[in-house]
Amino acid sequence: MTSAARRIAAAAEELFYERGITAVGVDLIAERSGVTKRTLYNRFGSKDELVAVCLAQRDRRWRALVDAAVEAADTPADAVTAPFEALRTWSRSNARGCAFLNALAELPDPAHPAHRVAADQKLWLRDLFARLAAEAGCAGPATLATQLFVLHEGALAARPLPLDTLATTTALARTLVAGALQPAERAPLARS
Repeated sequence: MTSAARRIAAAAEELFYERGITAVGVDLIAERSGVTKRTLYNRFGSKDELVAVCLAQRDRRWRALVDAAVEAADTPADAVTAPFEALRTWSRSNARGCAFLNALAELPDPAHPAHRVAADQKLWLRDLFARLAAEAGCAGPATLATQLFVLHEGALAARPLPLDTLATTTALARTLVAGALQPAERAPLARS
């Protein structure tokens, strides 16, 4: 991306997250990024494409954080709950909840390019839980993945509220993983 495109994307991502996708127009994005609307359209083609680019950038950062948490896990069982640890870090600077859930709520059309990015991010996370559960030797990895995914999404959805559900949710995730481990694989899960 050109420097102008990077400025546009950064300004748009911030505005979309703070105010909502449908509430933010291209005039405001152009003004905030210091470019003309023409430059914005030349770089991205449409607001829809700009939203998709912003979510894709956010998705890359989130996946990198999750991947780092998985790599840092002490055991395969700890790796299964690593996305909850990543969420703890992520949430420190993302207090308005999940940009992907917000986008799915604002953009219900599955053909919208940003809807596809947000949906793919959610499916990636569920599939990651399934893969990690299988690698850890958990019974019923697909079922466990769905349970962990729902817990994770619930913790995300609660972020804008004045509740701290993440510690409880993470503990519940660890309990689910411990219960799904085959007897030979059972070991105490790390506590943080």
